[in-house]
Amino acid sequence: MRLDERIEGYKEDIIKSTQEIVGFKSLKAEPEEGMPFGKALNDTLLYFLGLAENMGFKTKNVDGYAGHVEYGEGDEIIAVLVHLDVVPEGDGWTYPPYSGHIADNRIYGRGTIDDKGPAISALYALKAIKDSGVKLSKRIRIIAGLDEESGWACMEHYFKHEEKPIAGFSPDADFPIINSEKGILIFSMEKDFAPGGGDGVTVESIKGGRRPNMVPDYCEAVLKSGDAKALEAAAQRLTAYAAQNGYNMKAETGAGRVVIKSYGVSAHGSTPEKGQNAIAQVLGFLNSISLSGEGVREYIRDLAQKIGTETDGKSLGLDLEDEVSGKLVFNLGQIELDQNHGKVVINIRYPIKYKGEYVLSKLREALEGTGITIPDDVYDQPPLYVPEDNFLIQKLKKVYEEVTGQEAELISIGGGTYARAIDNAVAFGPLLPGRPELAHERDEYIDIDDLITITKIYARAMYSLAE
Repeated sequence: MRLDERIEGYKEDIIKSTQEIVGFKSLKAEPEEGMPFGKALNDTLLYFLGLAENMGFKTKNVDGYAGHVEYGEGDEIIAVLVHLDVVPEGDGWTYPPYSGHIADNRIYGRGTIDDKGPAISALYALKAIKDSGVKLSKRIRIIAGLDEESGWACMEHYFKHEEKPIAGFSPDADFPIINSEKGILIFSMEKDFAPGGGDGVTVESIKGGRRPNMVPDYCEAVLKSGDAKALEAAAQRLTAYAAQNGYNMKAETGAGRVVIKSYGVSAHGSTPEKGQNAIAQVLGFLNSISLSGEGVREYIRDLAQKIGTETDGKSLGLDLEDEVSGKLVFNLGQIELDQNHGKVVINIRYPIKYKGEYVLSKLREALEGTGITIPDDVYDQPPLYVPEDNFLIQKLKKVYEEVTGQEAELISIGGGTYARAIDNAVAFGPLLPGRPELAHERDEYIDIDDLITITKIYARAMYSLAE
């Protein structure tokens, strides 16, 4: 078949296509007619399907929610599940985040590793199979979704209208093989309170965070008071607090207010320990000074004491773990607070042996007496687990070991991938062992040599599953 040689021959095209698709700022936006996730994501899907059509593949756009590229014949389908949406880029990039800039043999840009680069890799892997002329007993279908980072409305709609594959993989995590993914909860913790009064320092507002599944790298709080000396004392206290804790925070005073600006380090919500939470920094500071307004003061105190900078939920009684998937992971992703209402949005990754309802019951128990409520609109995505003796695992292990010469260990992650959308599916790459995890972080990139290597892995994997 000479798949590897064909892929080496596509190298410049793979690089160019990756740069081009990264150029689309494919963030979820307000829906427009025929474009449920906004124009930018629709344009990205049209680019991807158009590229596939130019390669000679059958394609289908499923109402602007998702699309697929298909090759081969047979009653059964093997799926490669990718997504074309990205999370917000944030600040502090060395190169423009939608430029696809090449430096040091790396393509930089939002989505290069999560998940546009792997989507292009999968497409050229399928092209290698097509160009080789091999016969398949099953169809191979690359399914491209547009709402993976937000709520999976794309997959829900797609599989209402399209048949389910019998097996597949999602190139949206790490190598070697992810056979276990923690359950995912997204919910808010809210409280109503009366505005603070008197001459003391009150909290006018707090706002921070872009998405629940990102560690917030910026948060801003506005304090006000009729007492200028109290405000100046709060600003001075911030300087000392930031220095004492090694935080990047500053205060700007004027017009009877102090604006607290907190800078953290973004990371994926499944690995919050790799980031620095700008919201937690603000809450910790505010809990260290005297505030007027009993309700908001207590809300801030409870959040600072029961969450703080923890990423395991221990102070909320959520220190849960199992042998396969490890410990629960807790990310404080967003906050929005005014003088009447406070709301934080939480992203939890819970071990596979537990149910979301149990985790929430433990949390509600810990919040009793605080006045903090959890509304019913909770997002709960159950865990994924595929045993080692499954045929899919055995085939992917063989392919990975043939290409890399390394043992294909099975690992568990806190992230959630489209592998959960069908039976007999796992996450398979694209991040090779030892490479930095830059999904959802600034200066995200994919190494060009790695991009070619994973394309070879995916070509062999598709063929192995569909032959």
